[in-house]
Amino acid sequence: MADVVGTKGESMNDSKTLRDWWNDPVDYRWLVRTLAARSALGPLKVLIGVAGAAIAVMGAVIAGTPVGPVGDPGIASTIGVLSGTLWALRWWLLPWPSRTESLVLIAGADVLFTMEFLQVPDRVFGAMGAVLLVVTGSYLGFFHSARALAAHSVWSLLSVIVFSVRIATGGGDIRLAVAVALLLFVSVVSALPALQVLYWLLRTESLSDPLTELLNRRGLEIRLPLMIDRYPAICVMTFDLDRFKSVNDTWGHRVGDTVLVRTARRLHDAAGEAAVVARTGGEEFVVAVPMATVAARTEAERLRGAVADPPETSVEVTASVGVAVFDATICPRCPRPSPDQLLQSADAAMYRAKQSGGNLVMVDDLTPPRDHRHPVPG
Repeated sequence: MADVVGTKGESMNDSKTLRDWWNDPVDYRWLVRTLAARSALGPLKVLIGVAGAAIAVMGAVIAGTPVGPVGDPGIASTIGVLSGTLWALRWWLLPWPSRTESLVLIAGADVLFTMEFLQVPDRVFGAMGAVLLVVTGSYLGFFHSARALAAHSVWSLLSVIVFSVRIATGGGDIRLAVAVALLLFVSVVSALPALQVLYWLLRTESLSDPLTELLNRRGLEIRLPLMIDRYPAICVMTFDLDRFKSVNDTWGHRVGDTVLVRTARRLHDAAGEAAVVARTGGEEFVVAVPMATVAARTEAERLRGAVADPPETSVEVTASVGVAVFDATICPRCPRPSPDQLLQSADAAMYRAKQSGGNLVMVDDLTPPRDHRHPVPG
């Protein structure tokens, strides 16, 4: 019976992991900024451009050979050489592409690879050209979401089917066509999603607090800008447990860790699915929710009460809460605060609450008063 329960629990955890991976909002801009800060963006641009140049050289080399496209040099080869050259120049000479341009470039490359190798008279050699889809899929797996990679995988699967059917209907051995299909399916279709899941798990682990399993500060730095961009009104709340040092001194660090885990669970459960909850320091937590100004104080008081609810053990804690809120529905043309501004304001309000005795909520409204609102300079 225990084995059955354990297996069921593992299956539920696996399903949750896959759902989280599928719904993860990959922050493309953060990834690009991180690579730039590590001086890795320039070399990566060069390598991606080299890949395009290699495609151009390949198109020129196979032109006129028995395996190359029909014609001298052949429309397909000419298009391949031109596309590879333009791809290389784009990556070498222009800034890193935006998220939308990045997706368009990869989608175009996917279509070009398949269409080009369908023109190759040697059908087995043409099918091997589908291996190039691994290159574009690897890029998507790192920079873009699971859904983008899924679209690529669907296209890759259709390409594999077309290439394999082309071998079988062109007088080739059926067994060879099946072998090519299986080879391409493993290398082009199935491997990349599995690798992206592993990469996602490692990235998620690096962005999570190991004790409470909430986001850590770096994870908050990724998720908070996405929330600010998505919602017109944003409320950021900083919670600092009052006199937590005395908990560790009196009961020991193991009990202190239990209190932190309990606080994290209560904040996560009370804040709701739309919230971003993080542990940013020893006994400091941040909750960000899409919420209008009028509801911010009430929500902060509710969460403060959730932290202070009678515990399962004899250790009771309270929290000082600082709130920073900005509501674009009140002032649509006012400049939006940055994530750092919201966090700094919430921290300052939290310290005011702590200096006033703790177990209080202090609110800092960053929406300009009506008499001081000005249009954003054009």
